[in-house]
Amino acid sequence: MRNVRIWGSGGLGMAARGLVWTVVLVLCSPKLLGMVFMDNRLSLEMSGRVKRGWVWNQFFVVEEYTGTEPLYVGKIHSDSDEGDGSIKYTISGEGAGSIFIIDELTGDIHAMERLDREHKTFYTLRAQARDRHTDRLLEPESEFIIKVQDINDSEPRFLQVPYIGSVPELSPVGTSVMVVSAWDADDPAYGSSARVVYSVLDGEKHFTVDSKTGVIRTAVSDLDRESQDRYDLVIQATDMAGQLGGLSGSTTVTIVITDVNDNPPRFPQSKILLVAEIASLGMKLYQFSVAESSPPGSVIGRVKAEDADVGENTDMFYQIQQQEMGAMFKVSTDSITQEAVLSIIKSLDFETQKEHSLVLEAQNRFVDPRFADLGTFRDQAIIKVTVLDVDEPPKFHPLDGIIEVQEDAHIGSVIGAITAIDPDKANNPISYTLDRNSDDGIFEIDVESGEIRITKPLDRETSGWHNLTVQAHETGDPLKVSFLSLRIRILDVNDNPPELATPHESSVCEDALPGQLIQTISVVDRDEPMGGHRFYFRLAPESTAEHHFTLLNVKDNTASVHTHRMPFDRREQDMFILPILVVDSGTPALSSTGTLTIRVCGCDSSGTVQSCNTTAYVMAGSLSPGALIALLVCVLILVVLILLILALKRHHQGHLTSEEDEDMRDNVIKYNDEGGGEQDTEAYDMSALRSLYNFSDGSEAGGDSSLASQRHPLPQWFPGAELDFSLFRDYISRKVRLADQDSTVPPYDSFQTYAFEGSGSSAASLSSISSWSTGSQQDLSQLGSWGPRFRQLAALYAGHRGQEESPGS
Repeated sequence: MRNVRIWGSGGLGMAARGLVWTVVLVLCSPKLLGMVFMDNRLSLEMSGRVKRGWVWNQFFVVEEYTGTEPLYVGKIHSDSDEGDGSIKYTISGEGAGSIFIIDELTGDIHAMERLDREHKTFYTLRAQARDRHTDRLLEPESEFIIKVQDINDSEPRFLQVPYIGSVPELSPVGTSVMVVSAWDADDPAYGSSARVVYSVLDGEKHFTVDSKTGVIRTAVSDLDRESQDRYDLVIQATDMAGQLGGLSGSTTVTIVITDVNDNPPRFPQSKILLVAEIASLGMKLYQFSVAESSPPGSVIGRVKAEDADVGENTDMFYQIQQQEMGAMFKVSTDSITQEAVLSIIKSLDFETQKEHSLVLEAQNRFVDPRFADLGTFRDQAIIKVTVLDVDEPPKFHPLDGIIEVQEDAHIGSVIGAITAIDPDKANNPISYTLDRNSDDGIFEIDVESGEIRITKPLDRETSGWHNLTVQAHETGDPLKVSFLSLRIRILDVNDNPPELATPHESSVCEDALPGQLIQTISVVDRDEPMGGHRFYFRLAPESTAEHHFTLLNVKDNTASVHTHRMPFDRREQDMFILPILVVDSGTPALSSTGTLTIRVCGCDSSGTVQSCNTTAYVMAGSLSPGALIALLVCVLILVVLILLILALKRHHQGHLTSEEDEDMRDNVIKYNDEGGGEQDTEAYDMSALRSLYNFSDGSEAGGDSSLASQRHPLPQWFPGAELDFSLFRDYISRKVRLADQDSTVPPYDSFQTYAFEGSGSSAASLSSISSWSTGSQQDLSQLGSWGPRFRQLAALYAGHRGQEESPGS
């Protein structure tokens, strides 16, 4: 080991003023050198392995030392050191005592640990020379730097991983894809340890990389996404500018090939065998079927053209080539599946055409002009649609649903005919009916011929339109039915005369001048002639006011009434009746006479009407004797009519009362004190009782003997010794029970008791008092011939009488 000692003049303190000692790695020599600078009295000796480098006022130490013994860094020495061991050398600062140690006697400095420049590039320490015995500082403390010199011990590292780039397919050679970059932790200012170059380890057939910049470019122009949509490259970065012995690092770069629209849509080969004609055209064939009963808008099927591209480059649209087929079929594109959806615009007819052929074309929606030379970006296919036969309901022919008829058409006349046919091959007969909910019975239809007839008179002014629903069904299958909405328009006939529109009353001032307009007359007519209305006005021949007024026709179907002469006097005539004849222009022409009442009124100076009524004294003075007599006769007739009405009303009420009295019920009338016999009419009306028993004096006056034979005197009761009232109690109790059980019968029964009897009764005694005191006999057998009202009473008395006679006998 070679030692180099450089001596200077002056002590350690003088030499250390402003001194910086630095230890640097030397790479060009197998030893470390020592140097004393800026003070000729201080010496530094450095030893070690020298690789290469240069020394300038610095100490060097090897980086990444791998020896087993401490690394000798250098030596400090003072001129005052005579070698007798009286001076002690010490160091302090960064790493002193741990990384770096010093020999107190010799001043040798050693590194005890592995040094890494990438971790720390230099260390700052302080050196002292002290008296060993007194520990006195012989020289002022001085700083020195130990610098760690770099060696190539760090490989390049790529900064951004993973690397993913993209490039469109069919890009030209040299198209830039992306940039990769690697970083070397070694010192870029020392040698070539940090100079990195790039190269492709895997994938160099399709891509290249710039050795200095790291830009990756395409190496070929035929990159096809449909063949391979991604490439994985291995890029290597090597330091030492790629020289032998340099360190290297690598990374994987993924390059995605993006799609361009370089593939046209193509219909796939269908499973159906192609006929020779279609095969020669290179077109695919697709077959679908649809029932002829399918409504418009029904989907027939779906067809999809395949496109090897992706994304919006696969967007396509479909169209039908034949214009005549476009009127029957419709094609649309499903935006999600990119399928062609084929549907029908109108219903198909098996009997008319059983099969339809159409050419369907698929075309890319977005075409890249750069690839126009690759060919047409469209494809065509043949679509065959087979119509399936269905048993259809009848079809109406023609389909015009409006019939016009004059409103004066005769009942039973035919206004039109409906025709329907069976569209199927069977051609079954058709029957016709009307929906009775729609025609109000005004029309009827012939079941076989379909002729529509009138059954009731028509009136356009009442109903100008009629809506009918005609049903046509197959005679053999009533379920096969079709409906037709038929509208019948009633055409107008001049059958309504014109009439004056309101108002029908006007007024004129007494001092009106001749020619003054009084009223404008308009007309209404319920008819609606095709050519419009035209009316003509004139005064009726019976008019008596034509000398006072004139009537002028106006072009707008109105007329104006004007004064003809003056003056007017309310006292002579306060009202004029003006009959006006109105004639229309119809065929035949109709007319009507309307009346316009014109009152003579008093007006102020401005022409405003003040009063149209004459004063009371003028009216009284103007009445003639004949008018007064007529007025009195009218009043007298009115009074007589009132009296007759009152008399008829009283007679009617009396008749009703007699009828009500005939409905007699079983009555028992009770008198608490004795009445006056026949004179007692206030308590009870005996006339009802007489009418009930048909009492009359006709027999005595020589009346009809037949009627007299049917009349019987009332039974006479005499008081007897033994009188049993149980029969009456039983009878009354039964009546009460019947009345209580029948909830619909009001309580007609009442009790009327005659305790005493008056004198002069034509019915003799009706009281039971006399029968109580006498035992006279009575004939009760005649009670059964008195009618149904006495049937129950006859049964009671006849039975009682028989019981009384049996003991006596």
